[in-house]
Amino acid sequence: MRTMERRNWFWTVSALALAGGAVIGATSKAVAQPVQGLYVGLGGGGNLAQDQTVRLSPQQPSGKLRYGAGVVGLGSVGWGFGNGLRLEVEGNYRNDPLQHFRGTRFPTLAGGYQETYGGMVNALFDMDIGKSWLYPYFGVGAGYGWSHMAAHYAGTNYPYAERIGGTSDGSFMYQGIFGLSVPVPWVVGLSTTLEYRFTSLLGPQRFTGDGIGTEGAFGPKPYGVSRGNQDITTNYNHSLLLGVRYEFNPAPPPAPPVMPAIPAAPAPAEARTYLVFFDWDRSDLTGRAREIVAQAAQASTHIQTTRIEVNGYTDTSSIHGGARGAAYNQALSVRRAKSVQAELVRDGVPASAIDIHGFGETHPLVPTGPNAREPQNRRVEIILN
Repeated sequence: MRTMERRNWFWTVSALALAGGAVIGATSKAVAQPVQGLYVGLGGGGNLAQDQTVRLSPQQPSGKLRYGAGVVGLGSVGWGFGNGLRLEVEGNYRNDPLQHFRGTRFPTLAGGYQETYGGMVNALFDMDIGKSWLYPYFGVGAGYGWSHMAAHYAGTNYPYAERIGGTSDGSFMYQGIFGLSVPVPWVVGLSTTLEYRFTSLLGPQRFTGDGIGTEGAFGPKPYGVSRGNQDITTNYNHSLLLGVRYEFNPAPPPAPPVMPAIPAAPAPAEARTYLVFFDWDRSDLTGRAREIVAQAAQASTHIQTTRIEVNGYTDTSSIHGGARGAAYNQALSVRRAKSVQAELVRDGVPASAIDIHGFGETHPLVPTGPNAREPQNRRVEIILN
């Protein structure tokens, strides 16, 4: 019995240490990789149930149930908040075959199975470790579950047999999760996942025990039939799952490192055109961009101007393709022009003196093909007329 208890203790501590160590190591140098909006997930794989303690009852003996490798499956629906945090609702199912009933005074043969199923709410955190093809995540979950038994065992050289069956009352269920997700490059929003989960259903779970033979709760008894409750006090599971996750509103793919914004050459006093550059898929101004806008605003007070044109442009790349991508870039060019207009007004230029236009992917500074990222084409031109 002590050897078996040490084995169960080792399984539990080792699994939690493995998951905890991996999480701590990853979080020490990782930042959030946001999942945005609604997603669904499916997973399946193998399950190993730790030995389960069967409590002594007035009619039947106590012992340990040992299971073989089982199966696990689950489905989930969740929501990503765009900052690395996800919340999801999960339904799960496990089926484990019984192999031995240990701890009796006589050797046994056993068969049948145990099913465990329930619903849980999970909180998870996605991480970015600097690899575009690999994203670790970890989490915890809590919920409610049930267990169903249809198992039996008998002495190999002793006149006793017992059937354990029925469905337990529901009880609290909890789990720890550590996983890896790998984006599928040719399907935007789809990722494959590999997970380890430690899951426990709190005991006791009560089942019916029907025995026949000469064994009782406290040793031999006259041959006969007995019936009573069999309570299982532990239910620990280690699961390894392979699955898929699909996001309905995936974040744009991370932009590759881009060269710093190219400032306009120092303009002579008569210069009348200023260029402001932007990061990919962005319309906010960098510190250098604000300096250039300030120079244009100051120049407008020193030379005679009647109108100031602010024209926005993009390169030909987009998270969408075709006409949808062109429409997106047209709107993005207008947002860039409006950002520059607002900065000019903050620098003292009257809003009534500014005309803004968005030209999308047209009129590139550097000619490129379709879906090409070109930093010099992501710009706003300030023209003093």
